[in-house]
Amino acid sequence: MPSEGRCWETLKALRSSDKGRLCYYRDWLLRREKQGEEEVASHHEAAFPIAVVASGIWELHPRVGDLILAHLHKKCPYSVPFYPTFKEGMALEDYQRMLGYQVKDSKVEQQDNFLKRMSGMIRLYAAIIQLRWPYGNRQEIHPHGLNHGWRWLAQILNMEPLSDVTATLLFDFLEVCGNALMKQYQVQFWKMLILIKEDYFPRIEAITSSGQMGSFIRLKQFLEKCLQHKDIPVPKGFLTSSFWRS
Repeated sequence: MPSEGRCWETLKALRSSDKGRLCYYRDWLLRREKQGEEEVASHHEAAFPIAVVASGIWELHPRVGDLILAHLHKKCPYSVPFYPTFKEGMALEDYQRMLGYQVKDSKVEQQDNFLKRMSGMIRLYAAIIQLRWPYGNRQEIHPHGLNHGWRWLAQILNMEPLSDVTATLLFDFLEVCGNALMKQYQVQFWKMLILIKEDYFPRIEAITSSGQMGSFIRLKQFLEKCLQHKDIPVPKGFLTSSFWRS
Protein backbone atom coordinates (compact mmCIF):
# COMPACT_ATOMS: atom_id res chain seq x y z
CA MET A 1 0.00 0.00 0.00
CA PRO A 2 1.39 3.48 -0.84
CA SER A 3 0.71 4.72 2.69
CA GLU A 4 2.95 2.05 4.20
CA GLY A 5 5.84 2.85 1.88
CA ARG A 6 5.69 6.59 2.42
CA CYS A 7 5.21 6.25 6.16
CA TRP A 8 8.08 3.78 6.39
CA GLU A 9 10.43 6.25 4.69
CA THR A 10 9.39 8.97 7.11
CA LEU A 11 9.73 6.63 10.06
CA LYS A 12 13.30 5.76 9.12
CA ALA A 13 14.14 9.45 8.71
CA LEU A 14 12.84 10.07 12.23
CA ARG A 15 15.68 7.99 13.64
CA SER A 16 18.14 10.70 12.64
CA SER A 17 15.82 13.70 12.83
CA ASP A 18 16.93 17.12 14.00
CA LYS A 19 15.12 20.36 14.73
CA GLY A 20 15.58 21.49 11.16
CA ARG A 21 13.17 18.78 10.03
CA LEU A 22 10.53 19.53 12.64
CA CYS A 23 8.43 21.76 10.38
CA TYR A 24 8.57 19.18 7.61
CA TYR A 25 7.20 16.46 9.89
CA ARG A 26 4.55 18.80 11.27
CA ASP A 27 3.34 19.75 7.80
CA TRP A 28 3.56 16.14 6.60
CA LEU A 29 1.42 14.93 9.48
CA LEU A 30 -1.17 17.64 8.94
CA ARG A 31 -1.44 16.58 5.31
CA ARG A 32 -1.73 12.92 6.29
CA GLU A 33 -4.36 13.79 8.87
CA LYS A 34 -6.37 15.44 6.11
CA GLN A 35 -5.91 12.28 4.08
CA GLY A 36 -7.28 10.37 7.05
CA GLU A 37 -10.65 11.88 6.27
CA GLU A 38 -10.61 10.18 2.89
CA GLU A 39 -7.98 7.45 2.72
CA VAL A 40 -8.59 5.83 6.10
CA ALA A 41 -12.35 5.99 5.57
CA SER A 42 -12.00 4.20 2.22
CA HIS A 43 -9.06 1.95 3.18
CA HIS A 44 -9.23 1.24 6.90
CA GLU A 45 -5.81 -0.39 6.99
CA ALA A 46 -4.18 2.95 6.09
CA ALA A 47 -4.76 4.18 9.66
CA PHE A 48 -1.93 2.12 11.10
CA PRO A 49 1.14 3.23 9.09
CA ILE A 50 0.03 6.86 9.39
CA ALA A 51 -0.60 6.44 13.12
CA VAL A 52 2.78 4.89 13.92
CA VAL A 53 4.57 7.85 12.33
CA ALA A 54 2.32 10.27 14.22
CA SER A 55 3.18 8.45 17.44
CA GLY A 56 6.90 8.57 16.66
CA ILE A 57 6.89 12.29 15.91
CA TRP A 58 4.74 12.92 18.97
CA GLU A 59 7.24 11.07 21.16
CA LEU A 60 10.20 13.05 19.79
CA HIS A 61 8.44 16.40 19.53
CA PRO A 62 5.53 16.67 22.00
CA ARG A 63 4.55 20.14 20.80
CA VAL A 64 3.92 18.82 17.31
CA GLY A 65 1.83 16.01 18.76
CA ASP A 66 -0.25 18.52 20.69
CA LEU A 67 -0.76 20.50 17.49
CA ILE A 68 -1.92 17.40 15.63
CA LEU A 69 -4.36 16.56 18.41
CA ALA A 70 -5.76 20.10 18.46
CA HIS A 71 -6.18 19.99 14.68
CA LEU A 72 -7.99 16.66 14.94
CA HIS A 73 -10.30 17.95 17.67
CA LYS A 74 -11.16 21.01 15.59
CA LYS A 75 -12.07 18.98 12.51
CA CYS A 76 -13.71 16.13 14.41
CA PRO A 77 -15.15 17.28 17.77
CA TYR A 78 -16.28 13.70 18.42
CA SER A 79 -12.64 12.76 18.98
CA VAL A 80 -12.63 14.88 22.17
CA PRO A 81 -15.46 13.69 22.61
CA PHE A 82 -17.64 16.78 22.37
CA TYR A 83 -21.09 17.33 20.90
CA PRO A 84 -21.43 21.05 20.02
CA THR A 85 -24.76 22.60 20.97
CA PHE A 86 -26.70 25.19 19.04
CA LYS A 87 -26.73 28.59 20.74
CA GLU A 88 -29.25 31.33 20.33
CA GLY A 89 -28.28 33.77 17.61
CA MET A 90 -25.84 31.35 15.99
CA ALA A 91 -25.94 31.05 12.21
CA LEU A 92 -27.01 27.58 11.12
CA GLU A 93 -24.00 27.23 8.80
CA ASP A 94 -21.62 28.05 11.65
CA TYR A 95 -23.25 25.40 13.80
CA GLN A 96 -23.01 22.83 11.01
CA ARG A 97 -19.29 23.60 10.68
CA MET A 98 -18.88 23.15 14.43
CA LEU A 99 -20.45 19.71 14.06
CA GLY A 100 -17.80 18.85 11.48
CA TYR A 101 -19.80 19.27 8.28
CA GLN A 102 -18.24 20.87 5.24
CA VAL A 103 -20.29 23.85 4.07
CA LYS A 104 -19.56 25.43 0.70
CA ASP A 105 -21.69 28.12 -0.92
CA SER A 106 -24.38 27.50 1.72
CA LYS A 107 -24.55 23.83 0.72
CA VAL A 108 -23.96 21.23 3.41
CA GLU A 109 -22.24 17.99 2.46
CA GLN A 110 -24.24 14.80 2.30
CA GLN A 111 -24.63 12.80 5.51
CA ASP A 112 -22.88 9.74 4.07
CA ASN A 113 -19.81 11.77 3.15
CA PHE A 114 -19.78 13.48 6.54
CA LEU A 115 -19.90 10.15 8.39
CA LYS A 116 -17.20 8.74 6.15
CA ARG A 117 -14.83 11.60 7.01
CA MET A 118 -15.58 11.42 10.73
CA SER A 119 -15.01 7.66 10.61
CA GLY A 120 -11.62 8.17 9.01
CA MET A 121 -10.50 10.55 11.74
CA ILE A 122 -11.82 8.42 14.60
CA ARG A 123 -10.09 5.37 13.14
CA LEU A 124 -6.85 7.31 12.85
CA TYR A 125 -7.15 8.49 16.46
CA ALA A 126 -7.94 4.95 17.65
CA ALA A 127 -4.82 3.69 15.86
CA ILE A 128 -2.55 6.42 17.26
CA ILE A 129 -3.39 5.72 20.90
CA GLN A 130 -2.34 2.06 20.70
CA LEU A 131 0.81 2.23 18.54
CA ARG A 132 4.40 3.03 19.51
CA TRP A 133 7.07 3.66 16.95
CA PRO A 134 9.62 0.83 17.22
CA TYR A 135 12.76 2.85 17.91
CA GLY A 136 11.58 4.91 20.86
CA ASN A 137 12.44 4.61 24.53
CA ARG A 138 10.24 1.79 25.79
CA GLN A 139 10.72 2.98 29.37
CA GLU A 140 8.78 6.13 28.58
CA ILE A 141 5.01 6.07 28.41
CA HIS A 142 3.09 6.57 25.18
CA PRO A 143 2.61 10.33 24.69
CA HIS A 144 -1.12 9.79 24.17
CA GLY A 145 -1.83 6.17 24.95
CA LEU A 146 -4.66 3.74 25.62
CA ASN A 147 -5.69 5.46 28.84
CA HIS A 148 -7.01 8.25 26.62
CA GLY A 149 -9.01 5.67 24.66
CA TRP A 150 -10.52 4.36 27.89
CA ARG A 151 -11.40 7.93 28.89
CA TRP A 152 -12.93 8.59 25.44
CA LEU A 153 -15.12 5.51 25.70
CA ALA A 154 -16.25 6.33 29.24
CA GLN A 155 -17.11 9.90 28.30
CA ILE A 156 -19.08 8.83 25.23
CA LEU A 157 -21.23 6.60 27.44
CA ASN A 158 -21.91 9.53 29.76
CA MET A 159 -23.23 11.65 26.88
CA GLU A 160 -26.61 11.45 25.21
CA PRO A 161 -26.15 9.67 21.86
CA LEU A 162 -26.54 11.41 18.52
CA SER A 163 -28.58 9.69 15.86
CA ASP A 164 -26.37 7.94 13.28
CA VAL A 165 -23.16 9.58 14.53
CA THR A 166 -22.66 7.84 17.88
CA ALA A 167 -23.33 4.32 16.60
CA THR A 168 -21.03 4.86 13.61
CA LEU A 169 -18.11 6.19 15.61
CA LEU A 170 -18.45 3.69 18.45
CA PHE A 171 -18.20 0.88 15.93
CA ASP A 172 -15.16 2.46 14.24
CA PHE A 173 -13.42 3.05 17.56
CA LEU A 174 -14.04 -0.43 18.95
CA GLU A 175 -13.15 -2.20 15.71
CA VAL A 176 -9.77 -0.42 15.60
CA CYS A 177 -8.66 -0.41 19.24
CA GLY A 178 -11.10 -2.74 21.00
CA ASN A 179 -8.55 -5.56 20.93
CA ALA A 180 -5.89 -3.36 22.55
CA LEU A 181 -8.34 -2.10 25.20
CA MET A 182 -9.43 -5.68 25.90
CA LYS A 183 -5.83 -6.74 26.59
CA GLN A 184 -5.10 -3.65 28.70
CA TYR A 185 -8.25 -3.46 30.85
CA GLN A 186 -9.49 -7.08 30.75
CA VAL A 187 -12.43 -7.58 33.15
CA GLN A 188 -13.20 -3.86 33.34
CA PHE A 189 -13.38 -3.67 29.58
CA TRP A 190 -15.92 -6.50 29.35
CA LYS A 191 -18.02 -4.77 32.00
CA MET A 192 -17.94 -1.67 29.82
CA LEU A 193 -19.18 -3.64 26.80
CA ILE A 194 -22.00 -5.16 28.81
CA LEU A 195 -22.97 -1.66 29.93
CA ILE A 196 -23.08 -0.55 26.30
CA LYS A 197 -25.30 -3.49 25.37
CA GLU A 198 -27.70 -3.25 28.29
CA ASP A 199 -27.88 0.50 28.89
CA TYR A 200 -26.56 2.40 25.89
CA PHE A 201 -28.06 0.38 23.04
CA PRO A 202 -31.64 1.18 24.10
CA ARG A 203 -30.74 4.89 24.26
CA ILE A 204 -29.26 4.82 20.76
CA GLU A 205 -32.17 2.86 19.35
CA ALA A 206 -34.68 5.28 20.89
CA ILE A 207 -33.33 8.24 18.89
CA THR A 208 -32.57 6.36 15.66
CA SER A 209 -34.99 6.64 12.75
CA SER A 210 -35.79 3.69 10.50
CA GLY A 211 -33.61 5.11 7.73
CA GLN A 212 -30.58 5.30 10.05
CA MET A 213 -30.74 1.83 11.57
CA GLY A 214 -27.83 0.50 9.50
CA SER A 215 -25.11 1.98 11.73
CA PHE A 216 -26.90 0.84 14.89
CA ILE A 217 -27.40 -2.72 13.64
CA ARG A 218 -23.76 -2.97 12.56
CA LEU A 219 -22.57 -1.88 16.02
CA LYS A 220 -25.04 -4.16 17.76
CA GLN A 221 -24.03 -7.24 15.75
CA PHE A 222 -20.32 -6.51 16.24
CA LEU A 223 -20.65 -6.13 20.00
CA GLU A 224 -22.90 -9.16 20.45
CA LYS A 225 -20.45 -11.32 18.51
CA CYS A 226 -17.55 -10.08 20.64
CA LEU A 227 -19.44 -10.76 23.86
CA GLN A 228 -20.49 -14.21 22.63
CA HIS A 229 -16.91 -15.23 21.82
CA LYS A 230 -15.31 -13.24 24.64
CA ASP A 231 -12.87 -11.81 22.14
CA ILE A 232 -12.35 -8.80 19.92
CA PRO A 233 -10.32 -9.61 16.80
CA VAL A 234 -7.12 -7.82 15.88
CA PRO A 235 -8.08 -5.14 13.35
CA LYS A 236 -7.20 -5.64 9.70
CA GLY A 237 -4.00 -3.86 8.77
CA PHE A 238 -2.56 -3.84 12.28
CA LEU A 239 1.23 -3.54 12.13
CA THR A 240 2.72 -6.74 13.49
CA SER A 241 6.40 -7.34 14.28
CA SER A 242 6.93 -8.76 10.79
CA PHE A 243 6.16 -5.31 9.32
CA TRP A 244 9.30 -3.88 10.93
CA ARG A 245 11.46 -6.71 9.65
CA SER A 246 10.35 -6.22 6.04
